[in-house]
Amino acid sequence: MIVEIRTYHIKAGLRDAFLKFFEREAVPLQRSLDIGVVGPFIDAEHDDVFVWLRTFPSLRARDEMKRALYEGDKWKNELESVAMPMLESYDVVLASVPTWFVNDLKTGRGAAAPTGVDDA
Repeated sequence: MIVEIRTYHIKAGLRDAFLKFFEREAVPLQRSLDIGVVGPFIDAEHDDVFVWLRTFPSLRARDEMKRALYEGDKWKNELESVAMPMLESYDVVLASVPTWFVNDLKTGRGAAAPTGVDDA
């Protein structure tokens, strides 16, 4: 499984508006395309920073799902023009993780490996 760790730096004063947009518009669209979304996790030290995760079954699936998202009408015609002006910057890190880790993220159980199982 692939976990995409995204850190967003939001322009000063726009955190609440961005998070509202993110939760009401961006997350449902991504989930409708079978992109797993976990978060947002608010940075404890910086008001205008948050992290969220997207999960994909493989790098190939990630490429296909992102293409469907960012080349789709809803993103191009409605959401991109709202989201992007609110961001100062964002960073993306990809990690290859075992399936149990992603399942634990989605269910909120934490990330403790099952005994004797390693599906990485």
